[in-house]
Amino acid sequence: MKDTPGWASPGSAPSDGQEPGASGPTGPTDRPSGAEPADQPGPGPQDRPDPQSHGSQWSKEQPPPGQWSAPTGPTGPGSPAPPPPPGPGWGNQPPPGPGGYGPYGAPGHPGWGGGWGGPPPAAKPGVIPLRPLGVGEILDGAVSTMRTHWRTVLGISLTVAVIAEIIVILLQGLVLNDTSTATLDDPSATASELTRALGQAMLSSGAVFLVSLIATVAATALLTTVTSRAVLGRSVTTREAWRDARPQVLKLLGLILLLLVISAAIVAVGVLPGVLVAVFGNADAGLALAVLGGLGAGVLALWLMIRFSLSSPALMLEKRGVTKSMGRSAKLVRGSWWRVFGILLLAGIIANIISAIVVIPFTFLAAAFSGDGIGSLLDSGTGDLGWTFLIISGVGSVIGSMITYPINAGVTVLLYIDQRIRREALDLELARAAGVTGYGTDAGARG
Repeated sequence: MKDTPGWASPGSAPSDGQEPGASGPTGPTDRPSGAEPADQPGPGPQDRPDPQSHGSQWSKEQPPPGQWSAPTGPTGPGSPAPPPPPGPGWGNQPPPGPGGYGPYGAPGHPGWGGGWGGPPPAAKPGVIPLRPLGVGEILDGAVSTMRTHWRTVLGISLTVAVIAEIIVILLQGLVLNDTSTATLDDPSATASELTRALGQAMLSSGAVFLVSLIATVAATALLTTVTSRAVLGRSVTTREAWRDARPQVLKLLGLILLLLVISAAIVAVGVLPGVLVAVFGNADAGLALAVLGGLGAGVLALWLMIRFSLSSPALMLEKRGVTKSMGRSAKLVRGSWWRVFGILLLAGIIANIISAIVVIPFTFLAAAFSGDGIGSLLDSGTGDLGWTFLIISGVGSVIGSMITYPINAGVTVLLYIDQRIRREALDLELARAAGVTGYGTDAGARG
């Protein structure tokens, strides 16, 4: 087996560049020093070994050539016995003997003794090994991308998060004012006042959601490029990432909007029968039917979202359209739904916990510096949405986004790559792109 970058040699190579069993200058088969076959004339007096240098003369009865090793010390009565050969799994194995024999005269494949527990480790030119990945390796790959390429990753996340948060703060400070909040909390408000206040709140929430969605799309598009290059062990600047991702950004936005519309439509269809029953018939039965329908529709929507969860990296890395990317995701997730769901859920929980550790202290700090203090935040759940509160809490949101963006995008991309390695042998193409020569040409090369 040839040595390739990232692979450990399974055995020691013969010295002097000769293969086992190759013809040497003394004959077709190499023999240990001092061993002569019985049917050939012995050496002349000038070629005989010096008794002073070898300690004792060779015995006249010799084993067949190629099945023993020359003694390295004195032999005879009273001399210590040679040490036994090491057992399987102990240290480096000696080079193969003459004629292709294995270590200590054991016939077999040269260099593949009993001490080797399997094929060499997979090549790892970047943040992940080029083989099917475990859950821990996918999470570690996302974190390693942040750590290795922190300038680009944090630069992208910080820029996107700051721009999005400035827009959100302006919307919340100028649109969602205290009047609408007070109206919603006032039990004596008229129906028209409640409708107007509710419309303002929904408009503000929808605008904030749209801004957050666009920020997520931009961060995902840029970080997908960074993560894909990190797999190959290559760095990329923010300008290069944007140049590569720019043609697909609008398609990515359309993809995410389409998935949201599909989810909302499924939930609406599930809840609609219960609403109709509540309006035109029994209110209690309609409410129960709406809850059951909503739960069933939610399960179906979740199943579809996981089925299409790899559409984003497929669209960005394969340069496909929206519907073809959804088809690619469905094909890759087929048969691995629970695995994909578990990994994405675990990554989301980890990212949100880390983000909450940062955001919650900033929220309480913002409430402490605002007009009504922390007590108002705990009583009403909203606090004083003044500029002081919005700015301080916005700083916490920016820091939290700098953590969640890279983790969520990195795990999704690495999960996509892992599924393609399992189903399409993408590791061979990645190895060629990374410059790993000879990868996959030998048996057992893939880990």
